[in-house]
Amino acid sequence: MMDKIDTVIFDLDGTLLNTLEDLCDSVNYAMRQYGLQEHTLDQVRTYVGNGVQKLIERAIPQGRDNPCYEQILDTFKERYALHCEDKTCPYEGIEELLEQLQKQNFRIAIVSNKFDGAVKKLNEKYFSQYIHVAIGESAAVQRKPAPDTVYQALAELSADATRAVYVGDSEVDLQTAANVPMTCISVTWGFRTRQQLLDAGADENHMIKTPQELLPLLTRL
Repeated sequence: MMDKIDTVIFDLDGTLLNTLEDLCDSVNYAMRQYGLQEHTLDQVRTYVGNGVQKLIERAIPQGRDNPCYEQILDTFKERYALHCEDKTCPYEGIEELLEQLQKQNFRIAIVSNKFDGAVKKLNEKYFSQYIHVAIGESAAVQRKPAPDTVYQALAELSADATRAVYVGDSEVDLQTAANVPMTCISVTWGFRTRQQLLDAGADENHMIKTPQELLPLLTRL
């Protein structure tokens, strides 16, 4: 039997925050600067989840072989840093969930493949009263699905992986949790559909449709 869960590590984009429109706007800003075709919201939805390098690689012709790849990536990052809060907002029920977790003395962290500065900025704006450990992509640590950022969060929380779960909305989150290893709870309100998550190996018994379903599931694990 698993030890009682006392730690919840969240993905950010598509799990706590709906960031898709701001990401799409900054991608398309970068596309316009280099005369490239813009993308729809649904297209960008399929590009996210593996960090901004992979996002831009997927968004441009020739990917990383494009001679302008680094400049396009820098243009995107500069624009997104200034506009990452324009349309972004927490999903309905998230703030109430975090408040409940805090009241029940859960340790809480964010681990994301978004670049570290943006993760910390968004956490500071939206969740700083509940979450004090927020880790994003940086040169110092390997990004998901490598388990390194999760290990870093566990260390900063003084938490144990055997009493922790990872909550996310994508196949990358499933892979990350498996690499720790720890239980992954998949949310279906984010950037991937329920079927896409099942196809990626999600456990049907560890899926939730609303934030309100998380606490009851934690008590059953």
